[in-house]
Amino acid sequence: MKESTEDERVIALQSRFMNAMKARQKGDVDSAAELLLSIIKVEPRLPEPHMELAHILLGVEKYDDALSHAQEAVRYLEMNGQWLDDIEENVLLSMAYNILGESYRKIADQDEIVFGDAEKWEELIKSSKSAYQKAAALDPENAHANFWGGFNKLWERK
Repeated sequence: MKESTEDERVIALQSRFMNAMKARQKGDVDSAAELLLSIIKVEPRLPEPHMELAHILLGVEKYDDALSHAQEAVRYLEMNGQWLDDIEENVLLSMAYNILGESYRKIADQDEIVFGDAEKWEELIKSSKSAYQKAAALDPENAHANFWGGFNKLWERK
């Protein structure tokens, strides 16, 4: 009997996740974020909701929150593996590292960081580059990670 209840719980979470993805595709990021947070509240160890929420938070310029969720996604993917199996493991982990790199990069790109403590900026850039390089190594076809992992001269301080 307990197994049936667990299966029902997983199916309900998957349904909620798919509804979040549909809301996001329609541009309703508030509903999508709300649904993703409700999944994380029930089962915080699922990496995909953290990844999707991080992506949404990047889009609304909540970079620190995006970073936190991206870190959780990477951590859970590396510990437990993925929840949904419609994407190859290495590709999904590459995507998570890509979002992590993007989060660090967006934080580093803020004026208070760029014109503030040079060491903090350099550490954020180093973390960003490292995450992008891991993403590119996991999935060589990840063009975004390949570009930013190799970095360009715009990101170097003189």
